[in-house]
Amino acid sequence: MAMNAAPRVANDDVFCEADAVMDRIKEQLLSTTSMTLTDATQLVEREGNELLRSLLQGYLQRCSDAEVPVTVVGADGVERGQARKATRRVETAVGDVSLERRLYQAPGVEGLAPLDAALGLPVEHYGHDVRRIVADEISRSSYDEVAETLAKHTGAHVPKRQIEELAIRGARDFDAFYADRFLVPEPTAADHLIVLSFDGKGVAMLHDHLREATRLKAAASSRKLHTRLAKGEKPNSKRMAQVATVYSVAPYERTITDVLHGLVRRDPAERPRPTNKRVWASVARSMQEVIEDAFAEALRRDPDHERRWVVLLDGNLDQIDRVKRAARSVGAAITIVLDIVHVIEYLWRAAYAFHADGTIGAERWVENQLLKLLAGSSGGALAKSLRAMIESHNLDAAAAAQVEASANYLVNHTRELHYDRALADGLPIATGVIEGACRYLVQDRMGRTGARWSLEGAEAVLRLRALRASGDFDDYWQYHIAKEYDRNHKSRYADGEVPNPLPAPRGRPSLKLV
Repeated sequence: MAMNAAPRVANDDVFCEADAVMDRIKEQLLSTTSMTLTDATQLVEREGNELLRSLLQGYLQRCSDAEVPVTVVGADGVERGQARKATRRVETAVGDVSLERRLYQAPGVEGLAPLDAALGLPVEHYGHDVRRIVADEISRSSYDEVAETLAKHTGAHVPKRQIEELAIRGARDFDAFYADRFLVPEPTAADHLIVLSFDGKGVAMLHDHLREATRLKAAASSRKLHTRLAKGEKPNSKRMAQVATVYSVAPYERTITDVLHGLVRRDPAERPRPTNKRVWASVARSMQEVIEDAFAEALRRDPDHERRWVVLLDGNLDQIDRVKRAARSVGAAITIVLDIVHVIEYLWRAAYAFHADGTIGAERWVENQLLKLLAGSSGGALAKSLRAMIESHNLDAAAAAQVEASANYLVNHTRELHYDRALADGLPIATGVIEGACRYLVQDRMGRTGARWSLEGAEAVLRLRALRASGDFDDYWQYHIAKEYDRNHKSRYADGEVPNPLPAPRGRPSLKLV
């Protein structure tokens, strides 16, 4: 393309290509005043991306020209005494760039390129900037949508299968990050409660990635219809994602009236907000493992057990047993509180055995039973009252079964129903945080119509989504890049020492005061 700019003398300058692109952009902008702002913006975006790529390529060329010979000894103790020039390509967010560097070799061992380590290059084709975009976008969008976003707004082109692999690699340091992370103590940490909560949400999986029991059920089940499930049939295509949260919150003392009013309208009081909240979910780990992970997180926050630990649950008996087991393993005294919303749902089930659906009478009956629980009545006493009402109202079998189910729930959870004590101590009594985590982490992203997940892909997306939900993504990515350097470079050299093939930067001359 002809240009009005004078030819450059220093055509061996590593940035001459970038200069040429810059001149081309200026020439097009100077050649007309008839472009709209939108047209000019599109021109600058399109050509500007190539300018950035050229600048990056020039910098890599400069590093290549500056590379000096070094002694290279691998982690295997073998010195790589032979060096040859080798070129590798890296796809970045501004486009494809290449690097020519010395590859040090010896018979029978892998070659090592110290300049790769000096520049912090990944081992695969895609640069860390592309990998970060994938990790960030995949937590919100489908694989196809991420590929489209990359193609439309960057110079990178990543196929759908590669996007899943990059997401899996991007999430690999999730557990280590939280195990190593230093938590800044809260100013009033000793006064704050540590709250743990757990729940589960099904994720539709590829058949081979279901848990064994679910896979066997799916294989053994026979469907009446081909196009849809008949009444009572289950697809047996989901794997349970175990969801956990740990957070801190100041005690908040309430009265029975506060709770009753809060059920029908927003509580006007200033509630303390949860702080240092972490939420996560896993389809790969078992319920027990996720619960133990949460208790390990709580222990890192309160290693001396100076704070009160509260566990909010929905009433799953197996889950309660596992929570108690995990608490014993870390030596923690816990207070288990049953989610008030789940209790109310059981009360409504019983209410419809005595009152018509949707009536004021049913609502008042539920309020009266709830008032008894909030005032300190035991679950066993309330269950006894409900069973007596079955006989006094001469209920039929179906209605009696509803009331009996509610009574059984109350009896099984008598120890967790001391709401009078919980309110007086300022403890939370509802599982809103974990319910929100289930919706955000799992349902909103994993429950898209028609989606079927691999185990590795689902686990990676849940981890990356959890990092965003917990506000830890930026810190995690820095940690991940450091771990990648250790894995990809430091671990491959003797004593973890990577020789630097680039000369030390020259310092600026000091100014002499006169």
